[in-house]
Amino acid sequence: MALENRYDFVMLFDVENGNPNGDPDAGNSPRVDVETGYGYITDVCLKRKIRNYVELSREGEPGYHILIKPDRSLNAKFSEAYEKEGLAHKNKGKNPDEVRKARDYMCRNYFDVRAFGAVMSTGDDPCGIVRGPVQINFARSLSPVNIQDVTITRQARTTEERKETGETEMGRKSVIPYALYRAEGYVSAALANKVSGLSEEDVELLWEAIVNMFENDHSAARGKMCMRKLFVFKHSNVLGNAPSHILFDKIQISLKQNLPPRAFGDYEITVDEQMPDGVTLMRKL
Repeated sequence: MALENRYDFVMLFDVENGNPNGDPDAGNSPRVDVETGYGYITDVCLKRKIRNYVELSREGEPGYHILIKPDRSLNAKFSEAYEKEGLAHKNKGKNPDEVRKARDYMCRNYFDVRAFGAVMSTGDDPCGIVRGPVQINFARSLSPVNIQDVTITRQARTTEERKETGETEMGRKSVIPYALYRAEGYVSAALANKVSGLSEEDVELLWEAIVNMFENDHSAARGKMCMRKLFVFKHSNVLGNAPSHILFDKIQISLKQNLPPRAFGDYEITVDEQMPDGVTLMRKL
């Protein structure tokens, strides 16, 4: 069934005494804009958590496999599409009709291909390219972040040589005492209907995954992470009734006091309820 509505959405989530998204180029410290001091989290990190929730909640269900995960090579999965569709192997994509059939197979069977799209043009059995109807911007903190390097002691030594130097050794972990992040995203019904086949059921699963994306992803490194709010702007048609930035500006967040934030309650959220014609604001959390 074709998707009949465009959606835009705003996520608010926070971290307490944790590292929400380490930067490999900075010793895996939390990512920070060096010019402003504001923290940020990549779209890839957020999509990973959505993928993980969908795989966990729909494990084994047809149509809800996850393409981007470290189980098998991508090319092996592309070749599987050719096998399942009875297509000729190792033609390097010379037959556009076969590539299209393989691409449609990938869209039907992999949720993240339907949602986020994929470049599947590698290997002997390419499956084409899908532009994802669901896109998420980098998340950005609402205040500058203070990265603290916490020194820890480690009692379990990895080698006999290192154990000879003593019973313990020093370690380090980088954490943010507290930060509230905002991320914005889009669901294009036009792109969904053109190629990927993202359905209304898939969109509801997307909201479910966003609300619960941190609940099964807790770790000592990430600290306490919580999805606090999910605002969804539903348009009455495929192309939309208003520019997304106008809708995003309806959600304003400010500090209640001029002090470093340490809790979600330190912020005030103001929502302009006056929506453009054809747009409905839904609160999913």
